[in-house]
Amino acid sequence: MVVLLKIIQVILALSLLVLFHEFGHYSFAKLFKTRVEKFYLFFNPRISLLKFKRFGGKWHCKAFSSNDDPAWDAHPEHTEYGIGWLPFGGYCKIAGMIDESMDTEAMKLPPQPYEFRTKKAWQRFFIMFGGVLFNFILAIILYAAILGTWGEEFLRNEDAVYGVAVNDLSAEIGFRDGDRILAFDGVPVENFSNLQVDLVRSQAREATVLRNGDTLTLPIDPAYLPAMLNTPGMFDLAFPFVVKEIPAESPNAAAGLAAGDAFEGIDGKPMFIVQQIQKELQQHRSESVTASVRRGDTRLEIPLQVDTAGHVGVLLDTELSKFFNVTTREYSLLTALPAGARKTWTTIKGYVQELGLIFSPKTQAYKSVGSFIAIGRIFPDTWDWYRFWSLCALLSIMLGVMNLLPIPALDGGHILFLIFEMLTGRKPSDKFMVVAEWIGMVLLLMLMVLAFGNDIRSLF
Repeated sequence: MVVLLKIIQVILALSLLVLFHEFGHYSFAKLFKTRVEKFYLFFNPRISLLKFKRFGGKWHCKAFSSNDDPAWDAHPEHTEYGIGWLPFGGYCKIAGMIDESMDTEAMKLPPQPYEFRTKKAWQRFFIMFGGVLFNFILAIILYAAILGTWGEEFLRNEDAVYGVAVNDLSAEIGFRDGDRILAFDGVPVENFSNLQVDLVRSQAREATVLRNGDTLTLPIDPAYLPAMLNTPGMFDLAFPFVVKEIPAESPNAAAGLAAGDAFEGIDGKPMFIVQQIQKELQQHRSESVTASVRRGDTRLEIPLQVDTAGHVGVLLDTELSKFFNVTTREYSLLTALPAGARKTWTTIKGYVQELGLIFSPKTQAYKSVGSFIAIGRIFPDTWDWYRFWSLCALLSIMLGVMNLLPIPALDGGHILFLIFEMLTGRKPSDKFMVVAEWIGMVLLLMLMVLAFGNDIRSLF
């Protein structure tokens, strides 16, 4: 059931993003009176699940029909809208344009005024850029709706008063439990949850850290970058070990602990941070320890039994607002739109930085490139509208940025050639464009093989 739910979420999200992307091409094509032959959600090899077309003064509709339809083909001046049976993406077929359909026969015919190839360079530029533009517009709309509906809640880095709890990798680099990370390469981090993301994206060479009241500069060896990319949890939030509840089945149900007890030490060693205490308890599996706890104004010494997993069987109070100043922001209709635009812009910049990592072999970030399997994994196991729309906005940005890559089979390749044409006044020949399209398709196929290979390898 979980797998089915994830598949549904992926198909719905990608369908929305592809529709918006292709509608961007469609809108500018129609604006410049360019013929759009077909507009499809999903691909339709040989057969279409559903298709619509207006000709003879009325709309016509067919279901489960062959693509070879002389009656419909006799009216090429009207757009055929449809839904294909292969649920991957979609397309907008524009007359006189060399695209993935590789319709070279049509390109041999004399150019017509309604075709893409006869339009001015700046018009062709906007037709090609329209898909990316609409993906970014969709992200702005979604982020604005999310912020207007749910607001925003996050922990500012400066409000993480107990600092970070480090894992083995960050400890090896030089970070320590309790460090308050102020900046990477002199640039402050606003959101605590973005510490590792900002460190990796910026490929920072040093961190400014507050440790035991002293500010120090910690050098970061670039050789750690591949490990940082593939090791989540470098900077966990350090917070106090406070008991919320003692379950009846706990080995320490009768030990004397009470809700609200705050741990201050284990076996005489001062410590109060959850992660530090958890590490200490791991050293005393199946043993007894004495916990120093604070209950109101009273300090108690309570013997506890540690189980074989290194736990004492209590539920912790993890409500951040009890221990930290959590920043919350609410947005009206007027303020949500510019906030959505700002969030879209910062997300675009961040994703561009991530792409830079992927195309830099030394980072080994290419090993994390994923396909539809990886996309499916990021969706939640249960339906969550906030998560769904947030992921749709992120994926829309990713789709837009990816399409700007200067690869001939992508919008970015066509845009690059159009910019060259506008600057030099020389238009690439149709033969050159066909060859470039084939090269681009081969490159994309290689990228897909890498993505699926990474996903399959991650399953084992």
